[in-house]
Amino acid sequence: MQRALELAERGKGTVRPNPLVGCVLVHEGKIIGEGYHQQYGGPHAEVNAIASVTDPKLLADSTAYVSLEPCSHWGKTPPCANLLIEKGIKSVQVATLDPNPLVAGKGVQLLQDAGIEVTVGLLEQEARWQNRRFFCQQEKHRPYLILKWAQTQDGFLARENFDSKWISGSQSRQLVHQWRAEEQAILVGKKTALHDNPRLNVRDWSGSDPIRVVLDSRLELPADLNLFDQQIPTLCYNTLKNETLPNLEWIKLSEGNFLEALLADLHARNIQSLLIEGGSQVLQQFLAAGLWDEARVFTAPIQFERGISAPTLTQTPAESFAVGEDQLDLYYHG
Repeated sequence: MQRALELAERGKGTVRPNPLVGCVLVHEGKIIGEGYHQQYGGPHAEVNAIASVTDPKLLADSTAYVSLEPCSHWGKTPPCANLLIEKGIKSVQVATLDPNPLVAGKGVQLLQDAGIEVTVGLLEQEARWQNRRFFCQQEKHRPYLILKWAQTQDGFLARENFDSKWISGSQSRQLVHQWRAEEQAILVGKKTALHDNPRLNVRDWSGSDPIRVVLDSRLELPADLNLFDQQIPTLCYNTLKNETLPNLEWIKLSEGNFLEALLADLHARNIQSLLIEGGSQVLQQFLAAGLWDEARVFTAPIQFERGISAPTLTQTPAESFAVGEDQLDLYYHG
């Protein structure tokens, strides 16, 4: 199952909003086939694993190790549970059930009804963590929320004139571009959009650009910002208008429950994860509302003495790493 999880990880950034899934086929203690879900809309892990087996006759006496419950419904591909039954797989080890109501135990039931021995729970915590974005989307009905910021040793995000370039070092900035490639969408507030004029694309890493999200409640941002260049799908959430242009959409939300309405709209668009890059006011709003799952905080060995204060987290970091000359602290909510 550990190998199935390793394989599943290879689909990161290419299968969303589908979950990461790996499958390993074992006959008499030896791996005879393995596969993973490689591309959204493409064959699932079980299909690729079975296709990799050189002697299909061995399948009838084999065990499948799957990191997520085999699907039981027709989507873009046929049900994987049916394929395992068709190939006569003897037993199936499932790390965790699929929270999607279209599956949610039905895949396991199909296998058991066909006389296949099924065990659920092997490395379940590891499998749920790997697919935490998918589980959040299915169970909390919102994207998985990752807060990210870089701060000085004395706790500032930017200087008093909002200048924040560059607090963190080059290695930290490259890591942020890797994160951008891994998440489906990225968000900034009005002040960050105005003062930094970011592109919010992937430059120092290989991968897809995330969907850009900007908060501009009163539509005060100038039209010539990089965010509005229509090169990347961009959503501008506000309280005044709805309008759609190629790769650029304005979405009107209620002022009273703006954040909740924002997350509900992103969920309706099947956006599974959101990297929130600031600025300070936006980050603090998500923290105050308890709307976050991870916080990734860089602390650089510099001091501003005065400026825009970084958000504060009262809990102890779950993990800390050195990234070049910076320190990266990771926090997990709940």
